[in-house]
This record gives sequence, structure tokens and C-alpha cells, in this order.
Amino acid sequence: MAYTSDNDKLFLSKLDDGIYLCDKRRQPYFFSFLTEREQAVAKAHFDSISFSSYAFNGGYDDAERRVLGVFYEDETPFPIAAIEFKFRKNDKLTHRDFLGALMSLGIERETVGDILVEDGRAVAFVKDEIKDYVTSQIFKIGNAGVKISDADTGKLPNGRGFEEKEYTVPSLRLDAVVSAVTGLSREKSKNLILSGSVSRNHLECSNCSRQMEEKDVLTVRGKGKYVINGVRGETKKHRIKISIVHYR
Repeated sequence: MAYTSDNDKLFLSKLDDGIYLCDKRRQPYFFSFLTEREQAVAKAHFDSISFSSYAFNGGYDDAERRVLGVFYEDETPFPIAAIEFKFRKNDKLTHRDFLGALMSLGIERETVGDILVEDGRAVAFVKDEIKDYVTSQIFKIGNAGVKISDADTGKLPNGRGFEEKEYTVPSLRLDAVVSAVTGLSREKSKNLILSGSVSRNHLECSNCSRQMEEKDVLTVRGKGKYVINGVRGETKKHRIKISIVHYR
């Protein structure tokens, strides 16, 4: 797979540098939190050079943003800390409120992973190196007072949640699935795909006829993220029944 943008070339160079430093120092090398697209690009690059001594970790099983580690020998613990914020339930704080407060400290976005929020509680995953700074600087999120402590990652907030729906589609073509989940016409769905607004498994896909498969992740800019949870057979009119998980 070829990546031609300057940002992609720089990212691939950083990946190669990380492998080199890991081998030279004979110790693991950890990158910052990567987006889902960056994780997909990294995996494709490592596959292309037959490199397998790496792993991703975001602090919990279903993390979206995850730290990439490359290893000389055995895997070692990832430098990730989980910080818990407690606040009054009627303050109704959001993911944006917490991310804004963290960014106002002048830290890099790449040092912050997922932020899970529910009424009265939030957990943010950050690189170990900034944990003490964050906990010593934040006393309020917006106008709401917060209490900060180490998080119990066995009891995480539900975060943004998801819902599962079933659809019937004429085929598993990308444009047909996009049309179903967004409620847009087939023609408008094709235009979205051709404009670069649709990603399959976190990589841009402009092939309208690309066949989707179970567990594929579909991202439509401005609409959300969808996972094909399963293909449930055919209707009497030979349309395909699919189960879709939509992440809010």
C-alpha cells in the first residue's frame, strides 16, 4: 500500500526510526497515542516489511486511540496512566469539556488517549510522563469542580455508547452499505465515497463497489462510525440482512 502525502511519509519515517532505536538500544520504544487511521497505516507498513514485534495498547480492551510499542524481546508494560475525575452529576460535563481542559495545559494531543465520560465521572488515559502535571494543574473542568484520583480500569464509564440496528441492503457493496446506515440516496452515498469522506477499516476507500465483510469498520465523515456486526442471511426478495453497530 502506497502513502504519498508528506504527513504519511513523515509518519512512516518515524515508524522506521522507532524500530531502529529499539534495536540499537535493545529496549522497547513507545510512540504516542495513535488515531485508528494511524494504527491501520502502521500495521500495513509493518506487514509490508515483515516486522511483527509490536503491539498497540490504549489502557483498556476497546480503546480507539492506542499507544504503539515496538519491542526488542518480550513486551513490557506500556507507559499509560488512567486518571479519574469525579464531579456532580448535574454538571453534565462532556468529552469536549475534558479534552479542552487538558489541551489548555499546553500538552500535545498525542499524549492523551481515550476519554470516557458518564454522569458524575470520567476517566482519561494519558502518557505516564504527563500524569503528575495533569493532576497538579486541573481543579475545574469548565465551571465544575472535580476531584482527581487514579482510576480503577476494571470499572470504566460507559463512554459515548453505541446502538445496534439491522438493515437490509441489495448487496454488500460499499455504496449500498453507506446508503443504508446514513439514510442517504445511493447517488449521494457514491459522491461521499468519491470525495474521500468514507473510510473502511480506518483507511480512506474511494471504491464504491468494494465488498464489505463482517467486522469491517466503516467511518463516514460527519455521520459516525459503524461496524458490520454480522450478516444475517437473505430476505425472500434476496436482499441481504446485516447487523450494524453504530458508535455515537
